[in-house]
Amino acid sequence: MKRLVLETLEVLLIALAIFFAIHFMLQNFRIEGSSMEPNLLDGQYVLVLKTPYWFGNNPSRGEIIVAHHPTGGEDVIKRVIGLPGETVEVKRDGSVYIDGQKIEEPYISSPPGMPHPAEVVPPDNYFVMGDHRDVSADSRVWGTVPRNDVVGRAWIVIWPMHDWGFAPNRAIEFEIPTSALQPAYP
Repeated sequence: MKRLVLETLEVLLIALAIFFAIHFMLQNFRIEGSSMEPNLLDGQYVLVLKTPYWFGNNPSRGEIIVAHHPTGGEDVIKRVIGLPGETVEVKRDGSVYIDGQKIEEPYISSPPGMPHPAEVVPPDNYFVMGDHRDVSADSRVWGTVPRNDVVGRAWIVIWPMHDWGFAPNRAIEFEIPTSALQPAYP
């Protein structure tokens, strides 16, 4: 009898440890609205991996992140466009410029959207935008996202099952002039 109680207790403790480990490393997130179309659709669920940004690691340009909304309310899911110290500008035609260089964004289907004047991204902040620029409320509306508000990186679409697969995190590439490689903040 004593052995059965100990084994049951051991199983419960292991299950509890696994539950808490998963809870602190992963989070599910439901896509609300069309701001990330065509890559992430309204009603889909994604698994958010919290661990990539532990131990001093930071989001990279092109990654899709979940963050606390800067003005409160529900968390948001957006793509990282501008990094700390960079100057981000969105032209009238929807083209995005980082430090004066146009970036290529093959993942968007509707480049128009509201323009945004040149803005230097503050230290420990990120300029984020939705992929469906015409309908996305993002850093053009409510400002940059502080690093402390980043929950994690979108990892896998888990629902509906026929959409299952890795989230479309893509590197954004462009040529940076040598003069732009100097840090904006010492």
